[in-house]
Amino acid sequence: MRVLLLGANGYLGRFVADRLLADPAVQLTALGRGDDADVRFDLASGSPGALTRFLNAVHPGVVINCAGATRGGARELARHNTVAVATVCESLRRSGCGARLVQLGCSSEYGPSQPGSSTAEDAVPRPGGPYGVSKLAATELVLGSGLDAIVLRVFSPVGPGTPAGSPLGRLAEAMRRAMQNGDNELKLTGLGVQRDFVDVRDIARAVHAASLSAAQGAVNIGTGRAVRLRDAATLLARVAGFGGALHELDDPHLGSPPAYPYPDGCGAWQQADVRTARDRLGWRPRIGLEESLADIWMEAACRI
Repeated sequence: MRVLLLGANGYLGRFVADRLLADPAVQLTALGRGDDADVRFDLASGSPGALTRFLNAVHPGVVINCAGATRGGARELARHNTVAVATVCESLRRSGCGARLVQLGCSSEYGPSQPGSSTAEDAVPRPGGPYGVSKLAATELVLGSGLDAIVLRVFSPVGPGTPAGSPLGRLAEAMRRAMQNGDNELKLTGLGVQRDFVDVRDIARAVHAASLSAAQGAVNIGTGRAVRLRDAATLLARVAGFGGALHELDDPHLGSPPAYPYPDGCGAWQQADVRTARDRLGWRPRIGLEESLADIWMEAACRI
């Protein structure tokens, strides 16, 4: 199977590439903006015609799109997350390769959820910020393209390589500094938020499964279990051997209000309904949060 991977040098793309390279039946070509890509191409500014010519030359059976941006203004997010996907869809329509498209979406497309609920794929999307809007627009482009396509709506990625700007990345860095400085307490904000954390290696397995399946439409990729960030912080402290106290600055007992709005636009609660991934992809998460946090901490500790 010849696979073209877009965004192979990104956070999720690196693990998808590793997973595909481990499959001897896969011939992988990586396309991206970085020097480490097999072919350099910027989806946000490149023309559909140029990408079509490349598709006709390589003739992949599957195209996987892990490219995109998570930060920036609305215009930049739209360019990297929506316009880029429009280029991919148009190129595939023009090409004669007939490739299947696996697009990585995200849970921010859904927006805030009712606490205690699990969000299924048929939920009405109400993204709470420009990132979710740009990703939802991309999903609509893919699902309305007429292509053989699937969109994996990934919930909160976690594990090795977690960006320092993410909630768990910031938490690990704050804990590292506290231990380095000998502090016996850590003051944190936003610990009341609850998210469905799914390991990046499990996400890569889901992408691999989706590339081999005939399933179409949107499919949630998560664990089906929301975890309060406060509990994740406690678990990380245990993994790291941090014996100090964790103080919440937004605890109502401390007199400070909660940190709103949430940067991902998803409110206080998100939890995936993952039955579709189980039934249509044969996929289930395998890696627990403690292992994911141990890997995050190992990388943070190496910076001491």
